[in-house]
Amino acid sequence: MSVPVALAALADELARFPFGYLMTVSDDGRPHAVAVAPNWRGSELVVDVGRRTTANAAARPDVALVFPPAEPGGYSLIVDAVATAGADGVVLVPLNAVLHRPAPVGAVAEPGSCGADCVPIEVSAT
Repeated sequence: MSVPVALAALADELARFPFGYLMTVSDDGRPHAVAVAPNWRGSELVVDVGRRTTANAAARPDVALVFPPAEPGGYSLIVDAVATAGADGVVLVPLNAVLHRPAPVGAVAEPGSCGADCVPIEVSAT
């Protein structure tokens, strides 16, 4: 089930996570992860990263942010975004987000379900 929420809801969720990992793809197709602490600039996120991450984002702008849970058993926040390399860092426009955690050990998944506990956050500009 997907419940549309305002971009402000994503900001509220991000406030609960002190840092995350920006995932880009290198020239040879390998994943590249760097720790980031994004800052909001209007409806965009700005991250301060190095040359390799900036080059990866410029060449392949579809990226993801992964924020680990703050406590054991908590949710991770996963945000898909489009990146643009700028003078002040990499600028990210969030597309969608989900709070995710594995299902408890021994839990039986419903048919057609991945068996995980997910809470979709549909990112909208309203």
